[in-house]
Amino acid sequence: MSLLHNYPLWIAISAIFFAQFVKVPLQFIMTRKVNWKLITSTGGMPSSHSAGVTALTTSVGIDSGFDSTLFAISAVFATIVMYDATGVRRQAGEQAAVINRLRIDFQKMISDIHVWQGRTAKQKQEEFQHLKELLGHKPVEVFFGGLTGVLWAIVIYNLFELL
Repeated sequence: MSLLHNYPLWIAISAIFFAQFVKVPLQFIMTRKVNWKLITSTGGMPSSHSAGVTALTTSVGIDSGFDSTLFAISAVFATIVMYDATGVRRQAGEQAAVINRLRIDFQKMISDIHVWQGRTAKQKQEEFQHLKELLGHKPVEVFFGGLTGVLWAIVIYNLFELL
């Protein structure tokens, strides 16, 4: 199989792009604001990590058989990725939120005691870059990301079968 005809690879990659893109209209429905930065950000609904690994696993199962060693490897890989998305990465995002609040409080304290009198507001702000807080996923985001990946792999497979 050549790289250009590697169905599992292209389904997984396209599922990631699809999940990233669909975050924008979903966020618009919820907030009535368009945020194009969501296309390249981590976190949010649906999980593109989950969509990618479940699309990969589903397409490997379709391509190689659900009783194959490749499917088993892909399924374990998908499970680890989705567990990590709701565990370690989510906790890192929550810690970033706390650190950002501490930094704001610290900045206020510093300005209140006039330690930074010689600096401009821009210089002070540059000192306190916010950490990225949206790193991981809520379990529902991982679930719908996984569902997106499975459905994406099945739909695209069936479309190509019709051609």
